[in-house]
Amino acid sequence: MKFDVFTEMEYTANSPGTLILNIHALRTPTQTILNETFVIDPYIKFEELVEPNGNRLVRFEIPEPGNIKVTYNATVDNSVIVSDHTHREETPVAHLDSSILPYLYPSRYCQSDKLYRLADNLFGKIEDPFEKVIALTNWINTNVQYISGFSNSQTSAYDTVTQQAGVCRDFAHLGIALCRALTIPARYFTGYAYHLKPADFHACFEAYLGGEWVLFDATHLVPLNGLVKIANGRDAADTAIANIFGDIIFTTMQVTCELAADENFEPYFYQGSALQGLSYP
Repeated sequence: MKFDVFTEMEYTANSPGTLILNIHALRTPTQTILNETFVIDPYIKFEELVEPNGNRLVRFEIPEPGNIKVTYNATVDNSVIVSDHTHREETPVAHLDSSILPYLYPSRYCQSDKLYRLADNLFGKIEDPFEKVIALTNWINTNVQYISGFSNSQTSAYDTVTQQAGVCRDFAHLGIALCRALTIPARYFTGYAYHLKPADFHACFEAYLGGEWVLFDATHLVPLNGLVKIANGRDAADTAIANIFGDIIFTTMQVTCELAADENFEPYFYQGSALQGLSYP
């Protein structure tokens, strides 16, 4: 499935400073970038940094005060994998690869250690790990109200449980924290989303089940097969769209994700008791 993604971001620099952006589509075995452009207006030399997990960052210095506009365009060919998760067993911690272990620990926004009792009381008796994550995802969707602009950069999973409201970032953090509390590794997923209204970057999460990362979205706002992955991390602190160093003010942003020409799309959601899990390797 091919998608055209677009980002335009504008900043006002009141002094020299540095921006590190995380808006490039990820390169993976199933996500191929057919073409892409990245433009800074007025022109500033930039460098691309690739993190060990593959996240693609762009870093550039703003030499003097002024306004700048950043534009990213890409056409991405995305192939998702749907696997049968019937009767898959949870991977014991003793058998997890060392690269997976960081996604089992509490992190800045996902205080799984504080949510163990809640997670165990609500979902601890569910034996099938895929059904367990489906249950906690549906619980979040039922018990947390999606309110645009409700939370801020300090809101954590623990806050979301008590406030019972948030945005996609908060839904993802709570899903991750509950998974980790149940000894299921989970990681943050940020990307472009087809059919998201209003259009914006979107956050959801992946749980490590049966030796593979499986996608879940507690907001239920977009089809699971309508995402273009930008980055993975322990939580939003690892995957921020922009890190700003200096007196630089974000002013406006536009984000779109559309089907490429001549593509047909059939939306995919987890429904009923189906145990077909979708992943973006």
